[in-house]
Amino acid sequence: MTTERGPQIAASILTADFGHLDRVVRKLERAGVDRLHLDVMDGHFVPNLTFGPDVVAAFRRLTDLPLDLHLMVDEPDRYLGRFLASAPATVTFHIEAGGGPDPVRAVLRAIREGGAGAGLALNPGTPIEAAAPFIDDLDLVMVMTVEPGFGGQRFISAAAPKMRAAAELFAAAGRAGTVHVDGGVNRETAELAGAWGAEVCVVGSALFQRGRDASDEVEIVRQRAARGRLAGPPAGPVNGSAPGRERH
Repeated sequence: MTTERGPQIAASILTADFGHLDRVVRKLERAGVDRLHLDVMDGHFVPNLTFGPDVVAAFRRLTDLPLDLHLMVDEPDRYLGRFLASAPATVTFHIEAGGGPDPVRAVLRAIREGGAGAGLALNPGTPIEAAAPFIDDLDLVMVMTVEPGFGGQRFISAAAPKMRAAAELFAAAGRAGTVHVDGGVNRETAELAGAWGAEVCVVGSALFQRGRDASDEVEIVRQRAARGRLAGPPAGPVNGSAPGRERH
């Protein structure tokens, strides 16, 4: 999902003002984001709770931007029909919550039958090989560069090479899948994300910082990620994390 401008920017609304969703959406549209990334958390798979199908439906009414649903939930099939009713572009769930190969494959196929792209998210400690058995049912792989469920975490650069490995999985299978990166992506880490092959960069609190214009952040992240894609991966060992507090 790269464009002439570079990798796409998916805005995570996790730190947005939920009391004024219409204002949030208008702000992000004006800022030039390509997609909205909606984090659904159930308080079980991750110890945090966000929202469910009704709020997703509200976003659908507010914008024509593609919606990427990121289900950080146990039993991802439980409310899948209600989520699909909002016509998301993609639905991604965590392989760690899938319950085994057969249930994972069944959910992926249900997502695609519902008209959305099907994705698997991999926690930082989960190897890319875990996604390989499902490649024929996948439209995207989301590489987590933070532990799921919390903002304010550092970008875990040791997880970044999985983006290139995911692209290689799709290429080996002859499939046109997309690689998303989620967690701590901002102006400081975008070049590294791009270098490892991110096609969609999920950007969260960097778009809602006081004193910074969201449009500028979108453009800076996009340009730096594009520069990273041109340069390719850095030489030498991969560090465990980038310095500072890169926020999700």
